[in-house]
Amino acid sequence: MARSFVVRTFGCQMNEHDSERIAGLFEADGLVPTESEDDADVVVLNTCCIRENADNKLYGTLGHLKTWKDGRDGRQIVVSGCLAQKDRDLVRDRAPYVDVVLGTHNVHRAAELVDSARRHGPITEILDAAVLDDHALFPSALPARRETSYNAWVTIQIGCDNSCAFCIVPAVRGAEISRPFADVVAEVESLAHDVVTEVTLLGQNVNSYGRDLQLAARQAGDDTARLRPLFADLLVAVGDVAGIRRVRFTSPHPKDMRPETFRAMGATPSVCEHLHYPLQSGSDDVLAAMHRGYTADRYLERLAQARRDVSDLAVSTDIIVGFPGETERDFVQTLEVASAAEYDYAYTFIFSPRPGTEAAEMQDRFIDPAVAAERFARLRVVIERSALAKHRERIGRVEEVLVEGPSKKDPAVLSGRTRQNKLVHFTPDRPLRAGSYALVEVTHAAPHHLMGVLREVTHEATHKVRIPVASS
Repeated sequence: MARSFVVRTFGCQMNEHDSERIAGLFEADGLVPTESEDDADVVVLNTCCIRENADNKLYGTLGHLKTWKDGRDGRQIVVSGCLAQKDRDLVRDRAPYVDVVLGTHNVHRAAELVDSARRHGPITEILDAAVLDDHALFPSALPARRETSYNAWVTIQIGCDNSCAFCIVPAVRGAEISRPFADVVAEVESLAHDVVTEVTLLGQNVNSYGRDLQLAARQAGDDTARLRPLFADLLVAVGDVAGIRRVRFTSPHPKDMRPETFRAMGATPSVCEHLHYPLQSGSDDVLAAMHRGYTADRYLERLAQARRDVSDLAVSTDIIVGFPGETERDFVQTLEVASAAEYDYAYTFIFSPRPGTEAAEMQDRFIDPAVAAERFARLRVVIERSALAKHRERIGRVEEVLVEGPSKKDPAVLSGRTRQNKLVHFTPDRPLRAGSYALVEVTHAAPHHLMGVLREVTHEATHKVRIPVASS
């Protein structure tokens, strides 16, 4: 009987993409996926060290898995991802029953390491950097087991060259390495052939894509190489692939956002009218302490340009409240910028120190938790007021929705995403497959979703799994 596996993912889109590749490698090696740990022979915890209390969550889960492992001979536990990369031998010190510990630079070795540990005993393999001449370092170059058939992540870059004081990504993901332009386009063409209609270009700082490729070309003597990022060109090339209806990307950095990117977004029909544009703070003093590389005015200027070049643009953001040293004046400036930016939605966080970052060493400037919580609540009022206003503007409009599946609260209702990445709930009049496209008239607005009425199905997905309409 074939052995089975489960992959559990903590963290960002990059981790989700890595998990797809780990699952794909396992399947290629003869293992079969299962939904429950009870039925699995291998459990993978693909970890994150960005989220608050990430280590507590990992070790708490590992504690439960020890009992699971002891329940049947041959079971294996794998810990991968950013926390494994950061903590290295600490994972095994705290949980010696873990069979495999691997980092962010050797995802392509996951199946081999599991097999080796089964035959020879526990193994820890953490590489300090990606192997530059090995295309397997890009998750998208590996086999995949995607959760959906109609959309896909496409890695265009790994690593990060920035030095944001609150972020540990450069330490666990390494320096920026761009994937060759032609490889990205070829993968998107292959995905389109497999009936994927929506792709998301993925990287830690996507809009600096290609900078390293061009520098390398110049250093090799190619005087024709342009010393500017290639991201705008990549957007156009991917957007022109036949069969791709939607192109998204995440995440850009405001300091590297260039006019040609906005123009490419506006001129390429398949590129969605949504920009995730992380602010982090509206105070120039706090932005400087964070090492973000832009001012609030510069941020708003580029945002205004984006809205001029991309009609009907929806904008989301990230904001950190209570960064060390943040004064009431600093926070009020954040409220002012957030109000001026008129975000469609925002991911807001109260600062929590991440070991290994510069900000974690600023203990003498930490903000009182009660003060940070009060500021956070005030910020949410501004964000939700803006989000509700933006959503109310869409009432009466007919939106194209990519169907994702039944609503979590009501299986008779379907949920989908507009091109602006807004969640829409609607009731179908017949069974409808996930991955289909429909026109929905918006009838109701809330801060975090829209509701509407189905008007027309414009594209029926071809994969086999159907979403049933609940009986009345």
